Amino acid sequence: MTTSCVALFGEAEKGALDTVYFCPSLPVLFERLGEPPDDTKGLFFAIQALLYNRAVIYFRVREEGVSLNDYQFGMRLLRNLKSPIICLAALFLPGVGEEGLISEGISLCHEQHSLLIVRESDFYDYMTDK
Repeated sequence: MTTSCVALFGEAEKGALDTVYFCPSLPVLFERLGEPPDDTKGLFFAIQALLYNRAVIYFRVREEGVSLNDYQFGMRLLRNLKSPIICLAALFLPGVGEEGLISEGISLCHEQHSLLIVRESDFYDYMTDK
């Protein structure tokens, strides 16, 4: 049986950096990552994905949309994801409007046959970053 997952990047109160968190349920997400810091979107959208019966692969970043090394670490791991039981359904990059990261996300989604989800404000930043 294949598990459909959404990969997300975001800040969190708990959890280590440079670590992948697989969260199949809300209690696991809360236990591993805690409360969302103010003005962040990653954990909020992780909860939404779980409520729609999608498991979450969560990458904790130092600062949403800013910590490029944290995002690149996660993208490398996702690019090398070769699991018969995990299917990457979508990639969500909240707070990211930087052209390089969005382009890398688009490339990854093409390889994985998955969707890239961005917020309207982040898409605007991406389009005007050129």
